[in-house]
Amino acid sequence: MNRVSVSPAESFSLSISEIAADKSISHRSVMFSMLAEGTSEIENFLRAEDTLNSLEIVKNLGAKVEDDGNIITISSNGIEEPFEILDCGNSGTGMRLFCGLLSSAEGHFVLTGDKYLRRRPMKRVTAPLISIGAKIDGRENGDLAPLSIRGASLKAFDYESNIASAQVKSCMILAALRADGICSYREPELSRDHTERMLKGMGANIEVDGLTTTVAPLEGALLPLKIRVPADPSSAFFFAVAAAITPDARVVLEGVTLNPTRIEAFKVLEKMGADISYELSDNRYEPVGDIHVKYAPLHAITVEDNISWLIDELPALSIAMACAEGESLVKNAEELRVKESDRIATVVEGLRACGIEVHEYKDGYKIVGGTLQKASVESDGDHRIAMSFIIAGLKCGMEVRDLECINTSFPNFFELLQKITKVEFS
Repeated sequence: MNRVSVSPAESFSLSISEIAADKSISHRSVMFSMLAEGTSEIENFLRAEDTLNSLEIVKNLGAKVEDDGNIITISSNGIEEPFEILDCGNSGTGMRLFCGLLSSAEGHFVLTGDKYLRRRPMKRVTAPLISIGAKIDGRENGDLAPLSIRGASLKAFDYESNIASAQVKSCMILAALRADGICSYREPELSRDHTERMLKGMGANIEVDGLTTTVAPLEGALLPLKIRVPADPSSAFFFAVAAAITPDARVVLEGVTLNPTRIEAFKVLEKMGADISYELSDNRYEPVGDIHVKYAPLHAITVEDNISWLIDELPALSIAMACAEGESLVKNAEELRVKESDRIATVVEGLRACGIEVHEYKDGYKIVGGTLQKASVESDGDHRIAMSFIIAGLKCGMEVRDLECINTSFPNFFELLQKITKVEFS
């Protein structure tokens, strides 16, 4: 299956309970279990390529893993030196967080990934880790995988990041847990905070004051996780956009994390005119509930704040912008250039193929709303680009190539899409 053709959609009304489980929380749940004493229980784990790679890495690091098809249990007596090279697949989250977790562990570890991950920059985590005593090397002076890590004693740090990145912050928090003193991390704007919430819930001494996170080293093992992974708002957002651009459509997205750092894209879509409401049902590790989205005419918007909260949803949001009245602007989003693809370039190229006027900038783009036209679009191995332009096809029909990447985050995407429109594979 390398190519899909999507037909334009009629109006629809759906309640979806099968949205893929949250990818970020799934990654973290298996990694953080390595720091716990006792058995962690993870329900509704995302069974996608990226997260299953993280689970396999945890096994290779010595954890005992049992899976009954519903709940995954993980027991660990600490991190062991692996016999295997640790393959992160397509996951930047996996590679960057494992760098922090393994940098103070006893042993030698090699992290690699697929051809797309091996060309993504890693110095944003390897450089600060090396500055506090980590022993890490890789291609291009430690910037590109495969990465070689030999666990070392880490010094306490007071680090100020020039980018708002949950991956960098999480990496450094994990390193701080094994450092020789209290550490602090500051970022220019608040990035997603799953790591802080989950580790604090497990008993870690972590305090957040505005943009500064303070971490005390562990005095022992953490409490085991007992978590049901909520639905992924980044995955759910594709179907929110589907409803927002299809006249008379509505969708209920059930059991989604309502963490404020994860639903910013829904808030932007609301500001564009979509009818959106939220219904909280649980709030243990994360606030969880349902999101209701109804069609309404969209108007243009400028997006320049809280970019780190939007980094995964901007490609799909760009489809909504292309359908909106007026000129939308995305600024301060240069981080898009170092995701699974250069998402600024791929969004611009794809929308131009669809007949939309787009102006590309170093840190974003301007989209002039218009009428999407059927086109053939290349995903460049980026799951979010692939799914975004498939959703665009609900307006005009679309052909998208290179689909295997979708399995990294949303294996049942097409199963849900077929409830809305006709889908043909070749």
